[in-house]
Amino acid sequence: MIKLIITDMDGTLLNNYDEIDPEFWEIEKKLSEKGVIFSIASGRPYYNLVKKFEKIKDNLLFICENGSLAIYKGKELFSNPISIENIKMINEICNKIPGIITLFCGKKSAYTYKDLFLANTLETQNEIRKYYNNLQLVDTLEDINDQFVKIAIYDPKGSENNSYQILKKYSNQFQIVVSGKVWLDLSNIGTNKGIAILKIQEKLNISYDETMAFGDYLNDYEMMKNVKYSYAMKNAHPDLISISNFITKEDNDHGGVTNTIKEIFNL
Repeated sequence: MIKLIITDMDGTLLNNYDEIDPEFWEIEKKLSEKGVIFSIASGRPYYNLVKKFEKIKDNLLFICENGSLAIYKGKELFSNPISIENIKMINEICNKIPGIITLFCGKKSAYTYKDLFLANTLETQNEIRKYYNNLQLVDTLEDINDQFVKIAIYDPKGSENNSYQILKKYSNQFQIVVSGKVWLDLSNIGTNKGIAILKIQEKLNISYDETMAFGDYLNDYEMMKNVKYSYAMKNAHPDLISISNFITKEDNDHGGVTNTIKEIFNL
């Protein structure tokens, strides 16, 4: 019996217009009545996810910032903050990569350099605020009083072929993952959605065989390996499809997640 369902957001539960399938709310209600826990596992921060799921936030398990922070029914289960020394190191590296915007992701807010952010187009600013709606513009790192759980890089040249190629040589020091076409995430070694799921399975006494997950991109890679019912979206990255046990019949624009759940649970 499936006791835990985990879904990524962008390219998975959300369609390409940043919308949740209208059927989701009734499906989540029915699952909750059956005792099934529904979890959102995303590179997005907690405050962004809560805004999306305000009316059912107390039912949900949130795996945020690609596994750096987990919150269930409003209480923190675990977090993995980055040391200020490592933040400064990453900052120095990123400052040498032209065209990117670096976001320092804290528990309370995200932060980025004021001058760099305001120098970009309104379209770029809106794209960043779509994910980091709590965004503070600062002059220096010393202006920030928060615990950092992730660094996100917005790379308009393409994260996989640009910034990742520069930063991947530091993969023995940081967890580096391509989380979208223009997004790259850095966190502590050993931080990913898969490890977060292992911790949650242990805390909630839920097994591999009792877990289902949906994803579409490379930051979902480890997650898929730690659940029996691993569903890559029809629109997923080829590398994710190759290691998943199943593929959804529909893509994220046609209810791939909700239709699969309805079929499996006979809803």
